[in-house]
Amino acid sequence: MSKRSSIGTWAYTIGPYGSNPIPFDTVCDKLKELGFDGVELGAFPPHPNPGNPNGPNEGWGGAMPEKSQRQELKARMAAKGLGFSGIAANLWGEKLINTDDQSKYIAEFRKNSEFSRDVAIQSIRVDTVQPPTILREVDYNTAIQRVVKTWKECCDIAAANGQCVAWEFEPGFAFNKPSDIVRIHDAVDKPNFGLMYDTCHGQMVGVNGTRQEGDKEVFPTQVDFIRFLSGRIFHLHLIDSDNSCHKDAAGNDETSAHPPFGAGVLNFDELMPELVKASRLPHDWWTVDLCFYPDAWGATAACKKVLDQLILKYG
Repeated sequence: MSKRSSIGTWAYTIGPYGSNPIPFDTVCDKLKELGFDGVELGAFPPHPNPGNPNGPNEGWGGAMPEKSQRQELKARMAAKGLGFSGIAANLWGEKLINTDDQSKYIAEFRKNSEFSRDVAIQSIRVDTVQPPTILREVDYNTAIQRVVKTWKECCDIAAANGQCVAWEFEPGFAFNKPSDIVRIHDAVDKPNFGLMYDTCHGQMVGVNGTRQEGDKEVFPTQVDFIRFLSGRIFHLHLIDSDNSCHKDAAGNDETSAHPPFGAGVLNFDELMPELVKASRLPHDWWTVDLCFYPDAWGATAACKKVLDQLILKYG
């Protein structure tokens, strides 16, 4: 069966779109028109999100604390003929590494897992929340233990709701060395826990060693890195890389830039056969990620054409 296509909706709400986000309804209608099978939900305002039970009812496209709102969202997506490939939970306001108490992080994860269950999302994205420089403040082994212990509990919550958890490693977050990635994956050791492999993060982490603390750990090519992670990959984000980072407000490297297909250096005819072999996806989605790209909306149609070709050849 052919892979289904989706794109991350955060590309239209954060970064360059932060002050003028594209409404969720508009995004869905456009993606349907372009032939996408679904969306990957950035679950933070103004797009659908678990919301605050005591907060305002923002209705379609906003906070959805009530089950009835979520049922309506699920029905409206089905009516449009669109599914959800996954969710990026809004966990960035919580502390994970620099605290002994991860209860708030876990509570927020639980809220997103329950929301995902209600709208039929099966894959939840996580990251380590805090930048690589946090390891200058927190002992390495302590930091690892906190992440592993927390994610074990999150995996149990997700499993109870029929979901898998996919860790998206990237330059902008702690534990961005290949050995760290494998060490944490092995230590969490849950059947519903795997890695999210984003091809631009793969380039920046695995080949360039961008924002790694201390000695760099890199591979000669991304193909070598993918082979190193074989059997651990649960979720795919496909996009190009120009070997650069998106910059923060101060002009410093933050995390990988996500230029559209053809605007970078990646050879997908080399990468895709390796990714297919190395992945054990618990679903049939391939997802485009245009995070932080200044004209993500304008680039979406061309990216869909390339994704269609990749699915035709390799999916």
